[in-house]
Amino acid sequence: MRHLMTRAMHFVLPLLTALMFFAVQPSFAEQQSKPDVAQREFTQLAGADYWRQIRNGEAGYTTSQGPEHGVLISAPGEAWYILKEKWMSPAGAIAIFGSIAMVILAYVLMGPIMLSKPRTGRKIKRWSRLDRAMHWSMAFTFLTLAFSGLTLVYGKHFLKPYVPSEVWGFIVYSAKQYHNYMGPLFFLLLLCMLFKWWKKSLFDKVDLQWFMKFGGMFGKHKGTHPSAGFSNGGEKIVYWMLIFVGAFVAASGLILDFPIFGQTRRDMELSNLVHMISALVLICGFIFHIYIGLFGMEGALEGMVTGKVDETWAKEHHDLWYEEMKEQGQIEPAETSVNASTVDKEPKHETR
Repeated sequence: MRHLMTRAMHFVLPLLTALMFFAVQPSFAEQQSKPDVAQREFTQLAGADYWRQIRNGEAGYTTSQGPEHGVLISAPGEAWYILKEKWMSPAGAIAIFGSIAMVILAYVLMGPIMLSKPRTGRKIKRWSRLDRAMHWSMAFTFLTLAFSGLTLVYGKHFLKPYVPSEVWGFIVYSAKQYHNYMGPLFFLLLLCMLFKWWKKSLFDKVDLQWFMKFGGMFGKHKGTHPSAGFSNGGEKIVYWMLIFVGAFVAASGLILDFPIFGQTRRDMELSNLVHMISALVLICGFIFHIYIGLFGMEGALEGMVTGKVDETWAKEHHDLWYEEMKEQGQIEPAETSVNASTVDKEPKHETR
């Protein structure tokens, strides 16, 4: 009996083992197939359909709470990048170098505008100390912001290939930080100039005649001096260009400087384009302004440095303003320097 039970156990145990193996095999195979299924699903999810949905702007989920936080790829951003890098940057470089070439050509072909009569030596106060401080503060701020901005836009083409990467990193970081922190100062100076000089820069009929004669610089009117008040038509254009175009520069710059008020990517991209275009307009315009002040007109820089201009300069370039100053007795007498020679006589010594 015991022998029969032993033989039965030898038969039943392998059978139970085989049954258990085949019973467990499907679930084991299912577990083994799960990674393969997940891999195939992930591959399909990250395939063409997945990226097509993302490019179409389909939002996902992130823990961020910012605007457009679920948008992984912004398709319009690629259009902004192409517009900025492929069109705006080359056009801006052409405009800047073209403006420089034009002022050089003007200097070579026409030369500077010189006074037609000798200076009298009598001075008229034209700019106060506050005016000059405001002008030179704006000049320094604008030029350094322009230089740092151009470094950020064009430095990778003209500077990066020729300096070590560490130096380039320091330059671009410094330019970015300077641009960010000095930008609001430009806005404040712009407001000061608006409130200080707007009355002197209103257009009138005299300016129309000034424009019709091209400021006495071209054509049959070349060499003449059209009538002008405190500011002529050209100076007023430069002033209002600075105010209006500078307002676009300042507003777009503040949007880029403080991205904490719910700006979307479209807002930042549009602000970047507006900032770039308006800044290029100002840079090109002030290339001509700087040329006139430094090289193009005799006595122009003198007034903004000392605050006073010679009587001859005022009479030729701003005759109406000169007549007002003359009636008010604001013309200072010429400075006379008397070179007196003193003769030292040696005392005579009496001889006894």
